[in-house]
Amino acid sequence: MLQKFGRDYATKSLVPGKRVYGERIIRKGKEEWRVWDPTSSKLGAALVKGLKNFPIKKGMKILYLGASTGTTVSHISDIVEHDGIIYAVEFSSRSMRDLIPLAKQRKNIAPILDDARLPENYAALIEKADLVYCDVAQPDQSEIIMRNAKVFLKPQGWMMIAIKARSINVAKNPKQIYSEERQKLSKMFNILEQIDLQPLEKDHAFFVGKMK
Repeated sequence: MLQKFGRDYATKSLVPGKRVYGERIIRKGKEEWRVWDPTSSKLGAALVKGLKNFPIKKGMKILYLGASTGTTVSHISDIVEHDGIIYAVEFSSRSMRDLIPLAKQRKNIAPILDDARLPENYAALIEKADLVYCDVAQPDQSEIIMRNAKVFLKPQGWMMIAIKARSINVAKNPKQIYSEERQKLSKMFNILEQIDLQPLEKDHAFFVGKMK
């Protein structure tokens, strides 16, 4: 569950008493709410910047590409609750060492150590997803989400992607890069929203769309 407390967004903790990345805790009766730090999460930054299309709900099946150590994954875990599941794909074995203990605490996270460029490697491990989320700092990040969506995303399913301009081209104007990446993504998705994450995340834009 997601709720706003003043200027802050927070998720109702699935595992009360356990912080994930040193986040602030708000106690409301017997409930614990984990404040979503917008400087530690692109999705958290998008919310603070006014994101209107937030499709993540209780019970959803989500494929998360570029899970890292699980900061954003943990908040999504709170929202989808025990009825949902997050297939968390991460290439770095170092990040996976933090992600696995998190998954042991939160049974709705399924960590997968693999390359998001190669969805065929983990196709047997994943069911069809309601949403594909991508935060992979690679030059071909748009192609990566489209490749995975083609294999795993349900008809009319959702996509969310954080585009990192400097991972695509350090010399080009970020706004030009966002426009070019939007054109690529539009071949497969209807883009519903685009948000520049400055100054919370430098040279990042966040896109939300639905499969055509």
